[in-house]
Amino acid sequence: MQQAVFDGEGSRIRWTEVSGAEPARVYLHGLGSMSAPYHAHIAARPELAGRRSLFMDLPGHGLSDRPRHFGYTLEEHADAVAAALDAAGVGGAELIAHSMGGAVAIVLAHRRPELVSRLVLSEANLDAFPPLTAGSSAIAAYEEDGFVEEACPRVLAAVGPLWAATMRLADPRALHRSAVGLRRGSDPVMRTILEGLDIDRVYLQGEESGELEGRERLEAAGVRVLTVPGAGHNIMFDNPDAFAAAVAANI
Repeated sequence: MQQAVFDGEGSRIRWTEVSGAEPARVYLHGLGSMSAPYHAHIAARPELAGRRSLFMDLPGHGLSDRPRHFGYTLEEHADAVAAALDAAGVGGAELIAHSMGGAVAIVLAHRRPELVSRLVLSEANLDAFPPLTAGSSAIAAYEEDGFVEEACPRVLAAVGPLWAATMRLADPRALHRSAVGLRRGSDPVMRTILEGLDIDRVYLQGEESGELEGRERLEAAGVRVLTVPGAGHNIMFDNPDAFAAAVAANI
């Protein structure tokens, strides 16, 4: 396990790593998740083997520290990942990022373009103020102290065993602040940043999640949008063949 300080108080972001050829692939998870459980089985596939791979846990999640003073905005998450990549000597990485992690990856590519050469985004959040049915909106609907002291167990019971398995390891305050930050979005908003980036960009949308809003505009900006059959939000579990092929740039 590797670690790097990401704030002025010595808090550490942590990741596990597999050695291999550059450019590195950096895997980022979604809200209330962890990177290795969601992505290690993808990175181990034969078509992806042999590359340096980092499985990064965002602040407040998984193995990483969860400082009380930290704001957990998209920008702060992105800066923490940048601190980790700087410490690891990683530049020009391919970022494979799911859901909230995709939003963080987009912001990172905007703030530190030298760190990112390619984005593979699986159902990444592109817009501020998502529908109330979204997990982040449901969490952000609570006041912070109310969520931490009362609502978090109810949310864990409601999200189902798969998501709860990693969400229960996230700090409740960090989880709430991350949800609020994701709902607020970045400035400029993630979709606008993504459309303006001058790197290879792939966006994966699960067929069961419905049509991606603004797809034609993204494609006009050079983003490859791929609808993954038989998949919902967790494409890496629902259709790992298609997910791995997209990461390997085989489709």
